[in-house]
Amino acid sequence: MTQPSTQKMQFDVVSVRRSAQASEARCKDATIALDTDLAGNWEAFNPAELLLAALSACMIKGIERVAPILKFDLRGVEVRVHGVRQDVPPRLESIHYEIIVDTDEPDRRLDLLHDNVRKFGTVFNTVSPGTELAGVLCRKIEPAGPSRERP
Repeated sequence: MTQPSTQKMQFDVVSVRRSAQASEARCKDATIALDTDLAGNWEAFNPAELLLAALSACMIKGIERVAPILKFDLRGVEVRVHGVRQDVPPRLESIHYEIIVDTDEPDRRLDLLHDNVRKFGTVFNTVSPGTELAGVLCRKIEPAGPSRERP
């Protein structure tokens, strides 16, 4: 009988300074513009925003991974993440998130989905020990349509 593989996943990213105003990160066939300009760059993610984007991508990927296993029916997912920076020492002291799921699943299934996001997310579990990380997973509420009442 053979033992299951214990090969660990590995990740590689290369970041390059292009000028005093611009840098980029590359992995696989993808490139991301990095805001490394001391004055800021509105056309790129700064390091803290990259971390928040990685966290939100981790949440969405976790949902994509577990939805078929749970037979969870969803039409869409949106993740909103807000981080607060502490100056001394510089770090993100808190991150709050809202995962909005477009689904007709019952509330108990939403709770189960949220539990899976919190338990099995690589970035989530990397960030959570050193940062106040809290949030909610909720159902998308459709805005009320135009009134059909007669004037």
